Amino acid sequence: MLKNKFYIAISCLILSATNLAAQTLSLDNVLSTIKTNNPQLKMYDADIQSMDAAAKGAKSWMPPQVGVGFFMVPYNSKMWKPMDDFPGMGSYMISIQQMIPNTSKLNANENLMKAMSSVENENKNFTLNQLNAFAKTYYYEWIISNEKIKIAQDNLLLLDYMIKSMEIRYQYNMDKLPSYYKAKSQYAALESMNVMLENDILQRKYMLNTLMARDKKANFEIDSNYEIKDFNLFETDLSSYINNRSDIKAIDKTKVINELKIETQRVELKPEFGVKLDHMIGFGNQPQQFSLMGMITIPMPWTTKMNKANMESYRLKNESLNWQKQMIANEANGIIKGMNAEFLNLKKQYQITQDNIIPALKRNYDTAILAWQNNSGDLFVALDAWEALNMTQIEALDKLKSILTTQVEIEKQLETK
Repeated sequence: MLKNKFYIAISCLILSATNLAAQTLSLDNVLSTIKTNNPQLKMYDADIQSMDAAAKGAKSWMPPQVGVGFFMVPYNSKMWKPMDDFPGMGSYMISIQQMIPNTSKLNANENLMKAMSSVENENKNFTLNQLNAFAKTYYYEWIISNEKIKIAQDNLLLLDYMIKSMEIRYQYNMDKLPSYYKAKSQYAALESMNVMLENDILQRKYMLNTLMARDKKANFEIDSNYEIKDFNLFETDLSSYINNRSDIKAIDKTKVINELKIETQRVELKPEFGVKLDHMIGFGNQPQQFSLMGMITIPMPWTTKMNKANMESYRLKNESLNWQKQMIANEANGIIKGMNAEFLNLKKQYQITQDNIIPALKRNYDTAILAWQNNSGDLFVALDAWEALNMTQIEALDKLKSILTTQVEIEKQLETK
């Protein structure tokens, strides 16, 4: 019995520890959650559903008009009743009228309303692309901050060892106070940098939680893996990428909507038909009577001015959209080419730093620290060598951050993942 209770207690502790462990989210997990939960995207979904719901009533007719009242009734109420050979005068009339819309008008209106949501759908994709770019940037910045913290923690251990060694060596006149205080100041500077980096990570966590529409304080960790893409777009024709961007598609679909609006204005110039039935119940001995009339609307020059003006307005709007499309394509082409050059340059600089500069500085530091430990070198030289190595490692991570940020911007411009 005691044994079973022991196992139960151990199981509860394991489950509690599992729940307390921070969840690790990959970049794909973050992007997927943003796509599902972000309120800005949900707003677009609601607008799209609203427009699609409204399109279902595009072929509705105008409601019929019904009227009741007196028809040809004399003011003298004595004449309403029959007298001798006089049958009486006046009637009680029921009237109903229905306009029958032109089929081409209904079809044009339906096509327009069905197309309205297509622009909002592209606007949603454009917004999603922007949100993804923000998320990637925050995610990569978090990764870089983590890497800097690792370097800072390693260096804190190293400096702590050096400081403790100096405290012992100073007692035997083997080290000087200036070196000791320099090491102490660098230790404090690293601690300050650690605090700043932890704050940066906390901010990125808040920002990512905001994008994912989660509790801002929800704890999670990130996957430290990242991929540096191989962009070389100097000789690439970017027109297919640019024409596939959601903002360009939104312009194209806006043009389609304007063409549909032109069509709705054009069919407004067509006549519409209607029918009117009047049923009269005669007073006195008068027989029941009816009146059946067909009606038609006849567009006249003075009634079509607004329609023609609207058609010209939509045509000019499409001309403006064509120029806007060219402007965006030209600007995007230039931005992508420029960022591609910067991306390749940063990659070369980063590779040179990793392959040549950091190894050389590491060897220089190892030589200086070994000489100090063997009492054949000065600690100032070792500290200078360490400082040069540390700064270069941090600068290399800053270059890596610039590479990833530029990569995100290129992906945003190309609208690729």
